Amino acid sequence: MSTSQGSHRAGRRGATATLPVHEQPTQVAPPTPAAPAPAPASVPAQGRAAARRGARRRKAARPAGEGLRRLVPQALVVAFLAGGTSAFVADDKAVRLSVDGVPRTLHTFSDDVRELLADEGLEIGEHDLVAPGPGEPLASGDEVVLRYGRPVVLTLDGYRRQVWTTADTVDGALRQLGVRAEGAHLSVSRSAAISRTGLALDVRTERAVTFLADGRERTVRTNAATVAEALDEAGITLGGEDTTSVPRDAFPRDGQTVTVLRITGSTQTREEAVPYAVERVRDPELFAGTEVVERQGVPGLRRVTYHLRSVNGVKQRPRRTGEELVREPVSRKVRVGTRALPTSVAGADGLNWGALAACESGGRPNAVDPSGTYGGLYQFDPGTWRSLGGTGVAQNAPAAEQTFRAKKLYVQRGAGPWPHCGRRLFQ
Repeated sequence: MSTSQGSHRAGRRGATATLPVHEQPTQVAPPTPAAPAPAPASVPAQGRAAARRGARRRKAARPAGEGLRRLVPQALVVAFLAGGTSAFVADDKAVRLSVDGVPRTLHTFSDDVRELLADEGLEIGEHDLVAPGPGEPLASGDEVVLRYGRPVVLTLDGYRRQVWTTADTVDGALRQLGVRAEGAHLSVSRSAAISRTGLALDVRTERAVTFLADGRERTVRTNAATVAEALDEAGITLGGEDTTSVPRDAFPRDGQTVTVLRITGSTQTREEAVPYAVERVRDPELFAGTEVVERQGVPGLRRVTYHLRSVNGVKQRPRRTGEELVREPVSRKVRVGTRALPTSVAGADGLNWGALAACESGGRPNAVDPSGTYGGLYQFDPGTWRSLGGTGVAQNAPAAEQTFRAKKLYVQRGAGPWPHCGRRLFQ
C-alpha cells in the first residue's frame, strides 16, 4: 500500500513541473524534462530513483523545443497513474478481527473471510466458530469473529462424556452447554479459564432426595456425591447394623426416595440331634430275609448358632452362622441273613397252606389286623413269630419265610392257632 501511495505522489510532482504554457515567458529555457513514468508498485524504490536520475541526464542533452512536444504525453501518463492508484487504494479494506475475544483492526486485500484467516496464519477446525462464514465476501468496515473450540471432559451428575465449547471460561461453557449451575458443586471455579487443550469438569447439580426414616419423611435439596453424604445433610444417623434401601456409596438421583432400614440383631444357640448311620452286615448264618439288630444306633448332638435379625420391627428368617459337634452319633449295626430258607417241614408239607393264607389275610403277606396285633399271611402275633426264630414282625418277612414258620408252628401245635380257618389246611 505504501508503495502505491509513493507512486501517486511522484506522479503529482511531474504534473506540477509542466503547469500551463501561457504562464511561461516568451523566451524560456528548455523545460526540465518530466520524470519518467513511475514503476509499478512491485518495483523497489531504489530502482525508481535510479530511473529518475537517468531521465534528468538525458534531458540536458535534448533541444529546447523537445520539452513542448513531450508535454501532452506526460499529462496522459499522470492521468493514468492517478487512476491506477485510486483503483489500488479501493482494494484495501479496513476490517476488525476478533480472535477468542481479543479484537484488532487491520488492512487487507483479501476477498473473503477464508482468505483473510489464511493470510493471518489462522487455521480453523470442525469445532471452531467463524462469523461470518469462511466463504462470505469481505468489505471495508466488516468485523470477523473467530472462536476456537475447546474439548471439555464433562462429568454431569455421574455421567461422563466429552463435549466441545467455544467459551474460554468455565462459566461461559456452562451457559453454552445449558448446564444449570445454581446450587451446583463444581470441581473447577466458574471463573477458571479454559485453554485450547481443554479441561476436565465435574458438575453435581442440586437435586431433591427424600428419605423415609423412623416413620418420617424428609426431603432435602443437595448436590452430594453419595447417598451417605445426603443422609448427613438430612440429619439422619445410622447405627449398628442400620442400612439403606439404596447403597450408601451410590449417586443420589433427583426425585429419588431412599428408605432407612433400622436393623436390630441377636445371637441364638440351639442343640440339634445328629442322625446316626445304619451299618448292614451280611450274615450267612441267618436265613435270607432275616435281619438281626446287633447294635442300636445313638443320635449325636451338635450346637448350632443362629443370627436373628429384625428390620424396622419385622423379624427375619434366622440365619445359621456356625455349628459345633458336641457328641458323635453311634451307628446302628444290623446283621442281614443270606442263608437259603428251607421250605420243607416234615409233617406239614402236604397241607393246603394257600387256602389257609387266603382265609386269614386274603393272601397278603403284609396284612395287619385292625388291632395291630396280628400280621402276615397267617396272622402271627409278635411273640409267636419270634419263638419260631423270626425277627421283627411277621408282616415284614418274605412270604416264603412266613409259610416256613407257619409249618413249624403246625408241627408244634397243630391247627389250633387258627381256630376259624385251620380246617382249610385239609381241603
